[in-house]
Amino acid sequence: MAKTQWLSHDEQEAWRSVMLMNQQLNAVLERGLLNSSGLSLADYGVLVTLSEAEGRMLQSRDIAQALVWEKSRLSHQVRRMESRGLVERVACETDARASMVRLTPEGLAVIEKAAPGHVELVRELFFDPISQKDAKELGRICRAISDQFQEANCDAEVDCCPE
Repeated sequence: MAKTQWLSHDEQEAWRSVMLMNQQLNAVLERGLLNSSGLSLADYGVLVTLSEAEGRMLQSRDIAQALVWEKSRLSHQVRRMESRGLVERVACETDARASMVRLTPEGLAVIEKAAPGHVELVRELFFDPISQKDAKELGRICRAISDQFQEANCDAEVDCCPE
């Protein structure tokens, strides 16, 4: 068994700061969306993903992959959103085994209404406290960390821990 290399003080501080920031940011963004539009962050993620897709429609597996969710989570989320008229399931014309999710006109109207306020809140909470140079560096750092998961073929359907 390999000996654990414990985090240094600086690494521990950085890690805890990232985790705390993520929790705080998600909580405030969730409240902001719920208060302004009645959407959860999960709703918003699905709606944005569909709104940016060609034809405003994607296979379920592609949405799950984009959001790094398991199929079951997406299925439950889509069912809830479908009951509210935001999305609809449709048959896939090219693969009878696949299911498609399409953004409805109501869903498009909701995301178009919610997006400006959400973006303002993201800017206020995340980008205003840092410089453009810091934002660029943060993006580079996050991509470096995220890329290791891509290289290890991690997706929403695979439990993956890079070595």
